[in-house]
Amino acid sequence: MSMIRDLRAVVRPSRVSLRKESGTYDATRSPAAASAVVDCAVYRDGRRIETETALTPHEAVRLVRRDGGFVWIGLHEPTEAEFSGIASEFGLHPLAVEDAVQAHQRPKLERYDDSLFTVFKTIHYVEHDQLDANSEVVESGEVMCFTGRDFFITVRHGGQGSLRALRHRLQDDPELLAKGPSAVLHAIADHVVDGYIAVADAVQDDIDEVETEVFSPGRKGAPRGSDAGRIYQLKREVMEFKRAVSPLLRPMQLLSERPMRLVDPDIQKYFRDVADHLARVQEQVLGFDELLNSILQANLAQASVAQNEDMRKITSWAAIIAVPTMVCGVYGMNFDHMPELHWRYGYPVILGFTVVVCLGIHRTLKRNGWL
Repeated sequence: MSMIRDLRAVVRPSRVSLRKESGTYDATRSPAAASAVVDCAVYRDGRRIETETALTPHEAVRLVRRDGGFVWIGLHEPTEAEFSGIASEFGLHPLAVEDAVQAHQRPKLERYDDSLFTVFKTIHYVEHDQLDANSEVVESGEVMCFTGRDFFITVRHGGQGSLRALRHRLQDDPELLAKGPSAVLHAIADHVVDGYIAVADAVQDDIDEVETEVFSPGRKGAPRGSDAGRIYQLKREVMEFKRAVSPLLRPMQLLSERPMRLVDPDIQKYFRDVADHLARVQEQVLGFDELLNSILQANLAQASVAQNEDMRKITSWAAIIAVPTMVCGVYGMNFDHMPELHWRYGYPVILGFTVVVCLGIHRTLKRNGWL
């Protein structure tokens, strides 16, 4: 793989230099740009313009600026070289381009002169037969959106969060798609938040399962503190979930409340519904964190109580064993003149006395709950 990358690095500059010298170079037409493009389409009056061959970004832009409509370009994990041509074609801000290429960004909304840059974190629930300390509960990805007057660009990172089905659904609703790029932005926001709701319900089931097992009275054979690892793993996954949800609430509120030149007023109303759903999910996630803290504390308290019970049992048996130890220690001394040393019934009497005292101590400790 490293050899292939090195060969690409050698081949691409030679192509670039040849096209620049001939005066026909266009970055959006290069194979480097096309390799990251998942789909590129032009929409006019809410309908996709069908062409005989797949459109390149450059051809789509020319078509839009000549006949109207907007272009929607979807990319998956582009490199800087693959994205630079498209960025220059649409005049995207260098800071936003850098964030889109590098990924691992916080959910946010940034406004530039002629575009909006929005970052969403996608969350996917990982199915598992049984939750353990090493189970992966949620998997995250990212979707970056550039919204302009006549273009919409999505840059996706991660294996989850495909937008193909969403694109088909929008194409089946030409009336909504006719509202322009802001309609696509709303659809993606709604799609991401709906994913949050589904994941929140699944995580709630996992937490309920752990909570039931922690407080179940029939688990006396389980190792002490055996649930702590699972609870801590859930807390880590909920933390990842919270990083996706909480920072996104403010951008959704801005899109729903503050008039923006690039957002259709009719579409802006729909962002309020997205913001409401997101607020509900945020409350759930915060509740998950607090509930897991309580469950973890209860589990640790149970382990501590169990250890105290073990210590009390050990102490009780040590007290019982101390009686015969003391008697045997006394009569094991090598003195000639000791009470009942030469008495015929001395041994059974001392032995019986030891047994009676031990049984009395055992009964007393058991009555007091130590055994």
